[in-house]
Amino acid sequence: MIKQLFSIGIALSLFSQMLWAQWTPVGDRIKTSWAEKIDVNNVLPEYPRPIMERSEWSNLNGLWKYAVLPLGKSIPDSFEGDILVPFAVESSLSGVGKTLGEDKELWYQREFVIPSKWRGKRILLHFGAVDWKTEVWVNNIKVGEHTGGFTPFTFDITQALKNSENNLVVKVWDPTEKGTQPRGKQVSNPHGIWYTPVSGIWQTVWLEPVSEHYITDIKTTPDIDLNKVKVKVETDDNRYSDKFEVKVFEGGRLVAVGTSINGLPVEVSMPADAKLWSPDEPFLYQMEVSLFEGGKRVDCVRSYMAMRKYSMKRDKKGIVRLQLNNKDLFQFGPLDQGWWPDGLYTAPTDEALCYDIKKTKDLGFNMIRKHVKVEPARWYTYCDQMGVIVWQDMPNGDKTLEWQRKKYFDGTELARSPESEATYRKEWKEIIDYLYSYPCIGTWVPFNEAWGQFKTSEIAEWTKQYDSTRLVNPASGGNHYTCGDMLDLHNYPGPEMYLYDAQRATVLGEYGGIGLVLKNHLWEPNRNWGYIQFNTSTEATAEYLKYAEMLKEMIKQGFSAAVYTQTTDVEVEVNGLMTYDRKVIKLDEATLKKINNEICKTLK
Repeated sequence: MIKQLFSIGIALSLFSQMLWAQWTPVGDRIKTSWAEKIDVNNVLPEYPRPIMERSEWSNLNGLWKYAVLPLGKSIPDSFEGDILVPFAVESSLSGVGKTLGEDKELWYQREFVIPSKWRGKRILLHFGAVDWKTEVWVNNIKVGEHTGGFTPFTFDITQALKNSENNLVVKVWDPTEKGTQPRGKQVSNPHGIWYTPVSGIWQTVWLEPVSEHYITDIKTTPDIDLNKVKVKVETDDNRYSDKFEVKVFEGGRLVAVGTSINGLPVEVSMPADAKLWSPDEPFLYQMEVSLFEGGKRVDCVRSYMAMRKYSMKRDKKGIVRLQLNNKDLFQFGPLDQGWWPDGLYTAPTDEALCYDIKKTKDLGFNMIRKHVKVEPARWYTYCDQMGVIVWQDMPNGDKTLEWQRKKYFDGTELARSPESEATYRKEWKEIIDYLYSYPCIGTWVPFNEAWGQFKTSEIAEWTKQYDSTRLVNPASGGNHYTCGDMLDLHNYPGPEMYLYDAQRATVLGEYGGIGLVLKNHLWEPNRNWGYIQFNTSTEATAEYLKYAEMLKEMIKQGFSAAVYTQTTDVEVEVNGLMTYDRKVIKLDEATLKKINNEICKTLK
């Protein structure tokens, strides 16, 4: 028996080495230290959806086959080589490093086996995110398609499965800036503030067994004024005969229960001493959501929630202030783009994904503006756990966005095509639906500056009506219209308050951009820029302090929030608080923490 186990161990070791031999990062760019920790047999193994968790699942990350073919071709008979999923084909960590382009399609293929204990269950195939248009086949049966580069989607593949090995094929088309779809900072010719394209699968792919009738989504809405929480439960086939039950736990102790039938949301009355969530005390309640059919529980998911409220109110001087839990709070944080030198949109490991948020807290900030990108679900859960308020941008898009210029209140909005407008509206709604239940989300930002900005008042009003529990920043630094909850100014490098709105909150959506070039931590050695550049960390830190003191005075005059550019360097931008490879914090950490804490407490 020992000899047999030893032989099996040798075989597994050799197989693992073979997999490693088939994959290696490509290119000679800088990389994070986490890139060295990647195991192709165990890529991003963490459960991908912590806000709605079941115990059984199977991770499909790892080495897949790939091929790049001209647009319109059929499923290939053979493939070019291996690609490491879920890293975009253009990234180093994919092992491929090829640009796709609008005239080609990316094909993926792999096999999988359904565990025998899952038999009799329905099987769901989940994609965290794929950029941009996705079509999927299982055993040569088309099981679904999806457009959108930033949100999760799911197909029920039960009817296509075999009892033996199953064949999974995925096709992706991504025109980057040659299409009208939301794309953030991606361009085919990266330069300045525009970065490398991200095409294909870039978040975890996974399988999940569920019952014949099952929960598909939960929408959680806390109300601290009435001391209750409302949970809307969606299923695969919403039936009036369904009964839903929600249990709320504090630690392991059951503190509240609610039930509903006839398709109604579950309303749960919270204890009189319910704890509130804030950056200083990010308390989370655990939830258990159950679906009953004919008196029998047929599905159950684990979740969490927080009692918190985002709102605005005039202070004693008549200035409109942002509030958290009915108290004034100056929201202050970095512009966070979420790019990685090795994985592009995808953090190399879960530890890396968490790192930027942790350092943001360490530096004394209480907020992050997630800039024209949407993150994997685990990122938002970490913000919930660590107590970071998130301003969530809609990724900009449309072919002409680089040429849209702002003129504040008399700027010309983009005349989008019907296709472009429909795509924007579909993806913005999907993003809000995806992130609705995360406590950290405090503000929706439909437009950044004038990039693709259109029908601003209408989009802001729709956003506010669709989710009345959050604030709406209609156009951060863009063409300003008297709509939404904020007037958002951008000014580089130092803070400046050149406009003021007496009816809405006035915020500084971007400033700073202090540049510092650090040799051996650069994307390109000879092509780097910041809004203002210094030669030493001491000089850059002194400039940051100067801006911070200026900001303090402007808070008294009317600013209610501010966003510093930016968390990390990104490609040729060197104005991050950290280098692109996250190996160096460029400014003095203790100094920043002290002054940032003072700024965050200005209105307390």
